[in-house]
Amino acid sequence: MRIKTVTRIPSINRRKVLHALAAASAAALSARTGLARADNVLTRPIPSSGEGLPVVGLGSWITFNVGYDEVARASCADVIGNFFAAGGRLIDSSPMYGSSQAVIGASLKRLGKPAALFTADKVWTSPGSRGPAQIETSRLHWGVPRFDLLQVHNLLAWQEHLPTLNAMKAKGQLRYVGITTSEGRRHREVEDIMRTQPLDFVQVTYNVIDREVEARILPLARERGIAVIVNRPFQQGALIEHVGRRPLPPWAGEIGCTSWAQLLLKFIVSHPAVTCAIPATTSVAHVRENMEAAREPLPDEAMRRRMAVHVAAL
Repeated sequence: MRIKTVTRIPSINRRKVLHALAAASAAALSARTGLARADNVLTRPIPSSGEGLPVVGLGSWITFNVGYDEVARASCADVIGNFFAAGGRLIDSSPMYGSSQAVIGASLKRLGKPAALFTADKVWTSPGSRGPAQIETSRLHWGVPRFDLLQVHNLLAWQEHLPTLNAMKAKGQLRYVGITTSEGRRHREVEDIMRTQPLDFVQVTYNVIDREVEARILPLARERGIAVIVNRPFQQGALIEHVGRRPLPPWAGEIGCTSWAQLLLKFIVSHPAVTCAIPATTSVAHVRENMEAAREPLPDEAMRRRMAVHVAAL
């Protein structure tokens, strides 16, 4: 009777093999999609620097405009704390958003100023000479030494503000410069600015229904090396309300989705030009759910088409 002998691979070798496989998988993911992993969260690089950002961030329009209500402020701090705990980094706000900046600042102070924070704010005033004072007020509301990103909100007085922001960047008072628009407004002007100005970021509306930016702005962002932040991923909740009346399609599980919010976000962040989507929420459960969309797997192009056709038919 022949007895088989089994040679056991030393554990150190097994670890090396596993690490090599993981590295190869990460390299393949990056080569295919531009994505990488950081603490199990998918990130995409900012083209102008290579710095990776998680593909899901946090918006603050309406949701954090709670004034001095201490209970509501504590709830916002819980949302932000859970956002960071799930691997989030970028929080976006604006002086247009009422008390949101101050609420974010109070939350960050309560949380001990999380080191992972990527601050994205805006300048929204005319004439442009008022910009520096508004930016300083915003910085004090946040309680940060400087902003990572400042954006000209809805292109207001952009011809005056962009030189100010670029000068701040040159002095080390700011890391990135961008512009924003929302609800599909002024796309032609956005394109012109993207072609002629030195931008790090552009922020636009994009979701499975609002897809106009796929034609020109997203390809131009890739061509020009401009990062893309996506606002209104759920059409301010209207899209979630609409699709939520129907059951989640069975094939959603193929891309790791257990909710409509995750499916809608994965459609957005799987586009190779998109750096980060910024859903806003007042719910701890929802911020955790949203951050799950920043994990593998993401849909390929065939699945993205399937998703768009399915939602359009609802």
